[in-house]
Amino acid sequence: MAETETTGVKLETWLLVGFLVAMLLSTTVIIATSANKDTVYSAYVTDEETNLQYQQISTMRSSLGDDGKDYVVANTMSTPMLVNDWREPHRTMLIIAAPEKPFDNAEADAIHEFVTEKGGKVIIAANSTNAQTVADKFDVKFFDAPVVDPNRFYEVASPTGEAEQPDARKLWAVAGVNKVWDDQFERRPYCSDSALQDSERYDDCALPILFHRPTAIQVLDNEDTSRNVKVLAHASGSAFIARENMDANDPDNPILGGNNTGLIVRMDYPGIETIDQVKGIREGEVDVTGSIVFISDHSVFANHLWDIADAEVTGKQQCDTPYYGERSCWDSLLSSTDGSGTDWNGNEDYFVTLIRDMMEHENDEISTVITSENRNFYIVFDESRHVTSAMSSPFTEAMGAIVMLTSDTLLKWLIILNLMALLSIAIMVVPEKENWRHVFDLTRFRERPNKVDPNQYLQRVRESMMAKVRQFNDLTRDEMARKTPGEIQSLVKDPRLIELLYSQQRSYSNEELRQLLQQIRRWGK
Repeated sequence: MAETETTGVKLETWLLVGFLVAMLLSTTVIIATSANKDTVYSAYVTDEETNLQYQQISTMRSSLGDDGKDYVVANTMSTPMLVNDWREPHRTMLIIAAPEKPFDNAEADAIHEFVTEKGGKVIIAANSTNAQTVADKFDVKFFDAPVVDPNRFYEVASPTGEAEQPDARKLWAVAGVNKVWDDQFERRPYCSDSALQDSERYDDCALPILFHRPTAIQVLDNEDTSRNVKVLAHASGSAFIARENMDANDPDNPILGGNNTGLIVRMDYPGIETIDQVKGIREGEVDVTGSIVFISDHSVFANHLWDIADAEVTGKQQCDTPYYGERSCWDSLLSSTDGSGTDWNGNEDYFVTLIRDMMEHENDEISTVITSENRNFYIVFDESRHVTSAMSSPFTEAMGAIVMLTSDTLLKWLIILNLMALLSIAIMVVPEKENWRHVFDLTRFRERPNKVDPNQYLQRVRESMMAKVRQFNDLTRDEMARKTPGEIQSLVKDPRLIELLYSQQRSYSNEELRQLLQQIRRWGK
């Protein structure tokens, strides 16, 4: 048993209490901030009420996955910092739609490296500056307000068939997947269903795209000759940024004009060397192209604009309806060669084709065993940018923290050093325990009030030897005291121990005393 003095709560207990309190507070704060917030623009939400379901991108995931184009579809719930650790990054596309949380610099650097060094593919769709940290790495600017274009906006009808109030922020545009027409008023060939199946044909045609509330993207001046920059879609020259109001004459609403009011910007980085399967079913070095596309509105992927059936239910109007009146529609920029018309069939046609063109399907250096099958390519939806439910948010935040620790080398070592510093402080503040001594009552232990004086070590060893001689010969203390030195020597018989007891000239080191203690324990056995 042990007798200890009550000295208050131990430091270890305080550390445990502090840890539990910190965990409780962090969980409470996360739940409080995410409470009453619905997750939108998620590729995996499929069972919400109707209006909220229209704001998801689950139909897009279905179109690209097993039910559609047969790409391998996955998601990341923690952070896009893991992109450079993915398998075959040059055959992997990261889709980030509606980032509700800004990126940090480490994540932006990882995405930039993924595109420019690993040949990865990225699509970022946002109508806010939450994507600006990534955009800065590519010399792109997101504006912080919607674009108003009085010449290019589409009409929407109510469920009863009546025209809703015109909204010049709901834009349409005409774009090719890999081509830019110098004359913005030139009529483009319309991509028919057959043209979308042939890369040589869809490279020279265009499709209409509808946006819900896009902002503007501006490509800043850059002398980087290693990349190809294309503004695939833009608003008209009369569009402006509605920072203050919908008044085009307000000086606080800048008119950028032309390609400066970009809606879709594509950047390609060709000539990146990597390893893949080449002809002959062997691994070899190939040149791939890293690509990133910035889209000024996340709603282009939303169910109500992606699928034509949902679009019709939510009232999106084609050009042949009378709602447009004398105002131009996308059919003014498109021409159909087979007379089938230029209807908008949902944004699915355009973006599925764009994704195919960004992938390495047409790379002649990679074996056709790889390029001919969509299941050899990967599409990853970034779910970490969305506000999650109150119950799942602590889990996703914890996963993000773990990934940050294991992915960012600088941050990992910084936290390790902090933990070492805390451990050092804990060691320094823990009081040094006092010495203990063993008493003959084996059921009790008592603290020695003071440390043993090193000058008494020799005397204490002699006393322990004399005590063992007395006990071994069954002598009382008085009988032992009456024994002469000669009688005691005859009882001990060991010359070394006799020297210990009676030599006053001999000095012993601590190590020698430890050896003598071992010898005393063995004596008499």
